[in-house]
Amino acid sequence: MKSPARRKFMQLMGTGAVAASLPPSIIRALAIPANNRTGTIKDIEHIIILTQENRSFDHYFGTMPGVRGFADPHAVTLPSGKSVWYQPNGADELLPFRPPVDNLGMTFLPDPPHGWNDTHAAWNLGNHDQWVPNKGPVAMTYHTRKDIPYHFALADAFTICDAYHCSLMGPTDPNRYHMWTGWAGNDGQGGGPVITNAEAGYDWHTYPERLQKAGVTWKIYQDIGDGLFASDTVWWGWTGDPYIGNYGDNSLLFFHQYQNAQPGEPLADFAKTGTEIKALNRDPKRLLDIFREDVRNGTLPQVSWIAAPEAYTEHPNFPANYGAWYISQFIEILADNPEVMSKTVLFINYDEEGGFFDHMVPPTPPQFTGQGDSTVDTINEIYPGDAAHPSAPYGLGMRVPLIVISPWTKGGWVNSQVFDHTSLIRFLEARFGDEYPDLIETNITPWRRAVAGDLTSIFNFVNPNIKSAHLPSTEAYLPMDKNKHPDYQVVAPQVQKMPTQEHGLRPARALPYSLHAHGKVNTVDSTFEIGFANIGTATAVFHVRSGSSSVVPRSYTVEPNKNLVGIWNSDGGYYDLSVYGPNGFFRSFKGRTVGGNQANLELSVSYSYDKTKTSLKLGFVNLAAQSAKIRVLNKYTGKSVVKNLKSGESLSGSWVLTRFHGWYDLMITVEGDTSFEYRVAGHVENGNASYSDPIMGGLLYPLMD
Repeated sequence: MKSPARRKFMQLMGTGAVAASLPPSIIRALAIPANNRTGTIKDIEHIIILTQENRSFDHYFGTMPGVRGFADPHAVTLPSGKSVWYQPNGADELLPFRPPVDNLGMTFLPDPPHGWNDTHAAWNLGNHDQWVPNKGPVAMTYHTRKDIPYHFALADAFTICDAYHCSLMGPTDPNRYHMWTGWAGNDGQGGGPVITNAEAGYDWHTYPERLQKAGVTWKIYQDIGDGLFASDTVWWGWTGDPYIGNYGDNSLLFFHQYQNAQPGEPLADFAKTGTEIKALNRDPKRLLDIFREDVRNGTLPQVSWIAAPEAYTEHPNFPANYGAWYISQFIEILADNPEVMSKTVLFINYDEEGGFFDHMVPPTPPQFTGQGDSTVDTINEIYPGDAAHPSAPYGLGMRVPLIVISPWTKGGWVNSQVFDHTSLIRFLEARFGDEYPDLIETNITPWRRAVAGDLTSIFNFVNPNIKSAHLPSTEAYLPMDKNKHPDYQVVAPQVQKMPTQEHGLRPARALPYSLHAHGKVNTVDSTFEIGFANIGTATAVFHVRSGSSSVVPRSYTVEPNKNLVGIWNSDGGYYDLSVYGPNGFFRSFKGRTVGGNQANLELSVSYSYDKTKTSLKLGFVNLAAQSAKIRVLNKYTGKSVVKNLKSGESLSGSWVLTRFHGWYDLMITVEGDTSFEYRVAGHVENGNASYSDPIMGGLLYPLMD
């Protein structure tokens, strides 16, 4: 018999499921089994990339269960001492808020600033505390399941990534250059580096050229609008009519080799052709005619990119649900063709956050001495600055949504590995590199190639055919008037409250991280030392913040099987340091370095697991001159362990984490020293699929007993 807590647990596991009446084509699509010929990535024959515009992860999915959203138990603390949610707004603060409209998903929200200067100012050297002054109150808005049900249903049906970042803290074009070329001309050649939407014409090589040379078929699906050229009224497919053209989002057309390509040449035939719906009464349903025909005729290329007209890109002020309708059309076309769908992956991502707030501080390389360290070469990852733009890291940028639709990603999974737009190129390398020559993109910098994964951890190629799911209809989102509309006037609420996140868990893909951050006081010079170690298989970035507002956050990039050490001076005899890493990795060290009977523990953490259980081991050495009474509180059970530790004595203890799917959160205090507190939290990876954090999912320890 299941206990009440167990029943509650199982109920919360299922809160992400969406049931709705569906068109028959959608039902068929979700029932289509994967092309499981080899049980490897080679079973994918078609890769489609649909990149939408200007939405951050929290702005869309902060309320979704099982992702790192508004219920993040270890969101960073600002220099003000408050949580990152409390963004300074003059003499006050502004929390994320949902505008008080009935149908936010069909509302014409204004477009916040999202350039190089304002985004880096909001990020503020990693302090992440200047969003409202630089972006305005609209930046703090968010949506719920009720507002964008189709987007939520896609994520519930397939796989969402909650650590996918745009590539650059800036606007559309340089982010899309990363997706199509691996960088923004960072070496200063070929017209680079590009950090704005200058669209001045560039000459470095692009990844479609590599595909073409190798013999991999590719194509850009777009509408040509008034023409794919530049004039006073037309700019490479972008016109004043938002219901036609490509919104200038085919960024390949800003490269001279494509501009100069003539009909009959591959760069023209595959990047400078498209539908012409202006001659068809601007009928939205004709936008996909060429794609529909290629799928039906078996001529869909191996790699495709899609550039939508402005109205369907989700770029403010156009509604999110215009984009939902547009996305749904591709899924319907694939659903009607099971043979193609069984071999296809559709990536739906967003080029940048568009100025909308996201609470996660993005991983960045250290910009200058004293801002951290890296075991990976950071060449070409720091913009040198110019007269109008400060020197700063190019990226990574803020989190943006990525939903992966395929027969290999069904089941409502979350993947929390760090990715960015260059990961799409890496995925193409992984798929085709063994079969075709010269597909390794040299534009991707060493640091970025190390930090951002190749997306392969998202997929289950061995046993993909698990379950189907349901998607709601999008017919109500089809624009009827095909006109522009004025901005909705966003007003910050008078009474504020923290947004809530839906309760529940999601199945979570195994991740390649196994990280450590060990801390201790150096009694000789009263400094505090943190040793960073990586025993996993992927490079990780540790973000370190000080409780002292005058200390700039640091970044430590550590490759597998390597270590780094950081040293901090005390602040008036005290230290207060917090370490953040991928997938909820968290360490906090607080205490005194000198004076009185201060506690002084050297803390180490290790993990162990076998086929039946996962455990965490804490090790302590008492470096103080007096004994210490140590208390370890388990945040998942509410229970404590108390031990006495003599001066110079060592002690260790283990906690079995199986009940909590490998998640842990332990707080260490010492009796008699209220300044002392260490905290260790995160997830132990054992190579197997798991679940999202039960605490983040609203499953507090009383429900687990």
